Amino acid sequence: MMVAGVHNEVREAGAPTLRKPSNWYVITGGPGSGKTTTVNLLSEQGYKTTIEHARHYIDTQRIKGKTVEEVRRNRAALQSGVLDMQIDQEDSLSPDDVVFLDRAIPDAQAYYRFLNLPEDDKLLDALRTASYKKVFILDILPLVNDYARHEGEAAQRKIHELLSEVYRSLDFPIVYVPVMSPQERVDFILRNL
Repeated sequence: MMVAGVHNEVREAGAPTLRKPSNWYVITGGPGSGKTTTVNLLSEQGYKTTIEHARHYIDTQRIKGKTVEEVRRNRAALQSGVLDMQIDQEDSLSPDDVVFLDRAIPDAQAYYRFLNLPEDDKLLDALRTASYKKVFILDILPLVNDYARHEGEAAQRKIHELLSEVYRSLDFPIVYVPVMSPQERVDFILRNL
């Protein structure tokens, strides 16, 4: 379990970024960490929120007649489709609005790495322009799989580690959110904006 706290690193000199400040807060963590529950509670309290795109992408493919297994088998298409949805969503948001995102563009990089997929120009360009006020990384909970989530505990932990690595490599402030009740997590996040 990670200790709650703030982490803020500045990226080393490298590729130029085109980031404009935003008032967006990322809610992320490994599979089954309670991201969507947290985001839904924030929405119920009147905050603007977004959806998680991996499940949404799978659902759109199911509507087109594909099975979950067919969608998951083509890992590159799945990750590219999820990234496209995330990019489109973030492009549609006003940077002036306070928004809680259920995952964000950098999550795609963690999944690309987990699946050993090449990081293409679309991903790298999106990472250069992505902008978040703060990132909240939720500690993982006991894993409960469903039709769209199929990772085991080892994969859950590895994805969680990769998400932490990716966000630490970027210059966004990070707050680690420990395991506690869903409402306590929301209260913790709101106290640490």
